[in-house]
Amino acid sequence: MVTVTYDDLLLAFEFVGSAPPMENSAYVSLDTGEVLWTSDLDAIDNEVPDDIEISDRYVAVPHKNDLDLGRNLALHFVAQVLPDDFERARSFFQHKGAYAQFKRLLESAGALERWYKFEEESVNSALRKWCSQNGIELHTSGDRSAP
Repeated sequence: MVTVTYDDLLLAFEFVGSAPPMENSAYVSLDTGEVLWTSDLDAIDNEVPDDIEISDRYVAVPHKNDLDLGRNLALHFVAQVLPDDFERARSFFQHKGAYAQFKRLLESAGALERWYKFEEESVNSALRKWCSQNGIELHTSGDRSAP
């Protein structure tokens, strides 16, 4: 089983999720554990194999939407923490600028820090599950011997 540090995977995940799906990509080599990055917009200073998108030796790092960590996660949080504001929050996500409005709502309700913790825990859990499903072992930075 190949190993990847959690920090490397998290950076790749955030890079992939920082743009619309398919614009930024990252792949984990199942042979070395190396994380390779690509972008349709910016040149990235790493060489990637020509067959990276079709080879079974690389697994694409998922976009946050692939792991249900976008709008649905935000609405799940609101349903739990601010159920009276659920419909209002849901309406935010039908227009541009949804996350800014969502965060203003959370800030006004004193729930922004709770959101950040909830989001971090949800991302951590989803990435660990994804790794398990893809035969990737996660380690914390600087410690390749313990998960």
